[in-house]
Amino acid sequence: ERPGCIFRWQDVMRCDRSPQLIESGGEMDAGKAKERLIEIILEKTFKYSENPPFTLVSGRKSNYYFNCKPTTLDPEGMNLIGELVFSMLADSDVGAAGGLTLGADPIANALSVISFQKGRPIRSFIVRREAKDHGTMSGIEGNVKPGDRVAVLDDVITTGGSTITAIQRAKGAGLVVDRVIALIDREEENGRANIEAHGPRVEAVLTRTEIMNRYTGQEIGSLKTVNV
Repeated sequence: ERPGCIFRWQDVMRCDRSPQLIESGGEMDAGKAKERLIEIILEKTFKYSENPPFTLVSGRKSNYYFNCKPTTLDPEGMNLIGELVFSMLADSDVGAAGGLTLGADPIANALSVISFQKGRPIRSFIVRREAKDHGTMSGIEGNVKPGDRVAVLDDVITTGGSTITAIQRAKGAGLVVDRVIALIDREEENGRANIEAHGPRVEAVLTRTEIMNRYTGQEIGSLKTVNV
């Protein structure tokens, strides 16, 4: 063991240098977990530039950009995301979760691992951008079958295009899409409404507003924030 850390496979690893995220009952404090996740996103994922601005997938220009991969592929980030998404599915009968590769993959895998540790396994699946042209010719990979109730995942909602593609592919494979969960909702370009037009409820772990409030130094929850 490293000094200052407690390792228990059934709980989250916690270190003295990190905020205390585990309650006395062994469960993660969701509010503190979100606060810590925002810190990681601001450190690893959030980019701001006045000139030149970023070009989004829609072609629109923006002064800020979320590259989620450094957070969703980070060990602590994955753990926090898995815990938070699992808590969002606690009242559901969803048996599997996944979305369009590549953005959804680490989120689905994080959820799958955490759910297994908590005794309520949620399988992960991958929606290919193009169906295989050989073998099974499958557009979806994973242990899912027609009739399974699933959640479609994505890292960022902007226009909702990649999420809608995943929904359509999942439905085409006979899956029942219960809901959509995104890591970040940019709250623009009618992304959420575009997705909701295809049926499922839409939720986000974090919104642009929550992240930007922290970035600009506003107070969130129990943590006072500073400009980054």
